[in-house]
Amino acid sequence: MIDKDIFEDLFVLEMANNHLGNVERGLKIIGEFAQVVRFNNIRATIKLQFRDVERFVHRNFLQSDERYIKKTLSTSLSDEEYAILVKAIRQAGCMPTATPFDERSVDLCCELGIQIIKIASSDLNDWILIEKIAKTKKPVVVSTGGSSLKDMDDIVTFFANRNIPLAINHCVSLYPSEDSHLELNQIDFLRNRYPNNTIGFSTHECTDWSNSILIAYAKGARTFERHIDINTDGAKVSPYCSLPHQIDQWFKSFHKAREMCGAPGTQKRIPTKDETRYLDALVRGVYAREDLPEGHLLTDDDVYLAIPLQKGQLSCRELMRGEVLLRPVEKDAPIKIDDIESPYSQIPSLRQTIYSRGISVD
Repeated sequence: MIDKDIFEDLFVLEMANNHLGNVERGLKIIGEFAQVVRFNNIRATIKLQFRDVERFVHRNFLQSDERYIKKTLSTSLSDEEYAILVKAIRQAGCMPTATPFDERSVDLCCELGIQIIKIASSDLNDWILIEKIAKTKKPVVVSTGGSSLKDMDDIVTFFANRNIPLAINHCVSLYPSEDSHLELNQIDFLRNRYPNNTIGFSTHECTDWSNSILIAYAKGARTFERHIDINTDGAKVSPYCSLPHQIDQWFKSFHKAREMCGAPGTQKRIPTKDETRYLDALVRGVYAREDLPEGHLLTDDDVYLAIPLQKGQLSCRELMRGEVLLRPVEKDAPIKIDDIESPYSQIPSLRQTIYSRGISVD
């Protein structure tokens, strides 16, 4: 069985190229978000994007005005600069992760000790890149944005056959996304189709940092991703990126979701002591209908049930036919555990439980 615990309750903070090709800006992003992570006691990664720009962009298009090409070129960093950011992420108490967009960048992930590799939605059927990533044996995260069902089945099977942990993030590739775009029921679909994989939620929404994570967590998503940025230096923040105070709100909503959802849906929850105490106060106790002598064999006609339940008293839960009274019990008096010959009276832990519940009557 593949160990998927590495993804459990893991938050991926995607810096992408919001460092704008400036290491100092990247360090500032890391510092501000690491503080939010520590304050909220969250297990988080800060994710970078690696591109071997000299080969990633064809030389005939180095002067292109195409938005993606222009942004890739203008925000490029050297391997040494990426190493500085990775070191800062670790020192800040977060895990460094990365999305490599080419084979050389996969090598860089290994050189820098990147622990988890993300495959971009656009690369879900780039099998040359995927096979290179698989050779690292590192845990992998994929997002489903824009993929076909065959794409997803193929990639899940591919990593399962290699025993490589794979998390699958439900994602809608609209930048930004509105609430009506989120399609959160896809989390149910993914959990049912891929029960051996951690299912997550990667989002680009621009209006809400509370409701969707409450729903996603309740549906079973266990890893979460958002793009992050800071509002400084006059640089424009894309509407699908989250600022530190918004990520703080996001984390707090996650904690609320965990609190409200409680125990895993794979097992029966254990009631709290306060809940048990409250319910015990509503349970009926066993009372004698008439004066009953020592040695009497109890029958249903000898007793009645009523509240309150008193400390040490038998309740409707323990009443059994055929108990023998060890001492006389007066009419309307509670029949206590010490009044009868019963397995309950012979087991110290059960006696203690019965004496610790109900009300005291002097």
